[in-house]
Amino acid sequence: MPHISLAAERLGSFLGFPINNALVTTWCVMAILIIGSFCATRNMKEVPNAFQSIAEMVVGGLYDFFSTISGKHIQKVFPLLASLFLFIIAANWVGLLPGVGTVGFFRPEETEKFVPLFRGATTDINTTLALAIVAVVAIQYYGFRTVGKHYSSRFINITNPINFFVGILEIASEVSKIVSFAFRLFGNIFAGEVLLAVIAFLMPFIVPLPFLMMELFVGFIQALVFSMLTAVFLSVALMHGSENHA
Repeated sequence: MPHISLAAERLGSFLGFPINNALVTTWCVMAILIIGSFCATRNMKEVPNAFQSIAEMVVGGLYDFFSTISGKHIQKVFPLLASLFLFIIAANWVGLLPGVGTVGFFRPEETEKFVPLFRGATTDINTTLALAIVAVVAIQYYGFRTVGKHYSSRFINITNPINFFVGILEIASEVSKIVSFAFRLFGNIFAGEVLLAVIAFLMPFIVPLPFLMMELFVGFIQALVFSMLTAVFLSVALMHGSENHA
C-alpha cells in the first residue's frame, strides 16, 4: 500500500528542535531559490544570457501581473508578492520530483512504518499556516506603514456602535484569512499527493503521467491564487486606510 500520512514525519532533532521531512524539503526549496537568484544576478549584462533572460521574464511578468492589482503600491508590495509566489510554486513542484515521498527508511522500533526522507513542503499544515501568518501580518504591516496610526480605525472605532461592531467583524475577518489561506493551499496540494500515490500504486506505468501534469498545473494555480489573494487583500487594506485617513 502507498505511504500516506497527514502529519509530517519526524526525522530527528537539532539542539532540541524537531526536524521533520517537510522541513528538510523546505530547506531544499529555499536553497534552490537562493542559488537561482544568485546565479541570475551575479553577473548581469545588457545583453542577457539565457538564464538571466528567463529570470527577467519571470520577474517582469509577475511585476506586470501584480501591478494590475496593486496599482501605485506595487513597488512597496512586489517583493512580498513575488517571494510568496516563487516559494509556493517551487515547493509545490519540488514535491512532485522522483524520490520525494518514496525514498526513506524503516524505523528499527517500528519495522512496518516507512519514513520518507523528503515530503512536499506545502503538504504540511505547519508550512502553509506559517505562509498564511506571514501574508496576513504583512497586510497589517503595510497598512500601518502606508496609512499610519489611522489604519487602526479599521479595527477599533468607537465613534458609534455600528462602527465598533464593524471593527470586530474586521478583526474576525483577518483571523479567518489565516485559516482560509492555510487550509486552501494544504488541502489542494495534499489531496494531489494522495491522488498521485494511489494512482502510481494501482497503475505504476504511463497512467500517472496525465495526473502528474494536472498536479503541475494545480501547483501553479495554487501559488497564483495565494499570492493574488494577498495582493487583493493588501490593496483593500491600503485603500480602506487611505479613505479613512482622507
